[in-house]
Amino acid sequence: MDKLIQTIVSAIEDKKGKNIVSLDLTGFEGAITSHFVICNADSTTQVAAIADGIEEKVLEELGQKPWRIEGQQNALWIAVDYVDVVVHIFQTEMRSYYKLEELWADAPATRYEYEE
Repeated sequence: MDKLIQTIVSAIEDKKGKNIVSLDLTGFEGAITSHFVICNADSTTQVAAIADGIEEKVLEELGQKPWRIEGQQNALWIAVDYVDVVVHIFQTEMRSYYKLEELWADAPATRYEYEE
């Protein structure tokens, strides 16, 4: 799982995703996955490019395909689901609105960069 998260974070960084954080949800009753990786980008074009980049890099390096991808039609918020890890790629305004990290504020978080 660590390798999957590292590969996802690397793919996000390749496409200049911002404010990358992973949340460890193991041990949380009702959590649909064991980890979230969250980031944002300033345009829908970049959100879509990050999602595509994650899918390509994880397939190339780990041979894994996502179980499901949601949100590609409008690219305001794309979720890439690898079952144990779900990646949330937000357009910046949407991330501020939904505040996903605040919903899981008790989860151990790893921040990968500190851009605004």
